[in-house]
Amino acid sequence: MSDTPDSPPPVPDTRAGRRPKAHPLARFLVRRVLLALLMAWGITLVTFVLTNLVPGDPVAANLGQRALGDPAIVAQWRAEHGLDQPLWQQYLIHLQGLLHGDLGMSQQSHRPVSEDLAEFVPATLELAGAAILVSLVLGVAFGVVAALRRDRLSDHALRVLSLIGISVPTFWLALVAFYVFFYRLQLTPGSGRVDVALGPAPPVTGLQTVDALLAGRWDIFSSALAHLATPALVLALYTIGLLTRFTRSAVLEVLGQDYVRAARAKGLPGRVVLFRYVLRSALVPIITVAGLAFGSLLSGTVLVEAIFAWPGIGQYAYKSATTLDLPAVMGVGLVVGAVYLVINLAVDVLYGVIDPRVRLR
Repeated sequence: MSDTPDSPPPVPDTRAGRRPKAHPLARFLVRRVLLALLMAWGITLVTFVLTNLVPGDPVAANLGQRALGDPAIVAQWRAEHGLDQPLWQQYLIHLQGLLHGDLGMSQQSHRPVSEDLAEFVPATLELAGAAILVSLVLGVAFGVVAALRRDRLSDHALRVLSLIGISVPTFWLALVAFYVFFYRLQLTPGSGRVDVALGPAPPVTGLQTVDALLAGRWDIFSSALAHLATPALVLALYTIGLLTRFTRSAVLEVLGQDYVRAARAKGLPGRVVLFRYVLRSALVPIITVAGLAFGSLLSGTVLVEAIFAWPGIGQYAYKSATTLDLPAVMGVGLVVGAVYLVINLAVDVLYGVIDPRVRLR
């Protein structure tokens, strides 16, 4: 008989039957995409209901008085635009059209709403994109400088400038900028997106600056950039002030953390501490404000576009609302809602990339 104890029975390997767990970031993205799809359906429902609650009769707004007095013409017009159906059936028809990329027919331009939006949306995207780019560069830089030089003269000056930027009405600033820089000083071009003598660049993306670069037309690019500068800076002033204040607060909060003090105690260069420790932790609130600001720029450019004769979605929405062009109004609402949805999804993704604690919840 052997004196050695029996060896314990082998433990079965149960890992083979287990499914490999998905990466936390992948699970986080899947949840956010599913939530975005649910919100997209909600946007279609809310846009349709609110548009149909607008006071006024689209028949009276689109037909003349003589045609309005003929019941046969009114009935035919309602049947052509589906207004003779129950509201729930109108929504189902509208939703079915959306699934096929059909936003309906504009009652004013007599073109598909998708074609109208494809013409006007790039102009607003170019204007809002330039404004948010300038805002991010200047706002974050000013906020970091103000935080690093807390309670000094530069900090007080930047805080006053940010307060002015937040307080000044954008439409008033647009009027003053147009009057001073164009009418009095003749330093900037007037209205439109490009000089009439040059004409637009061959359309590819709808963005004049990008299309001019793709076509190699530097004259059109410089003209488009000059036309873009003043309205973009006017729109950016409010966002610059907002980002300056939020960045300053976020950076000051991070500068007081223990791990920042430990990094400085180790003798790390100030540049490394700022970019690797401070800014990365402060980016979460900054990204939130920047995303909301970009959505506000896209949906709030009506007056600035009117003053600078910028052919964007703001002008299209205003004309559609005044004429009760319901398909066009719903199309604009869907575009604005989709923009906010995409921005929120992008912000959520950046949260998960920057801060691992977000995607592990």
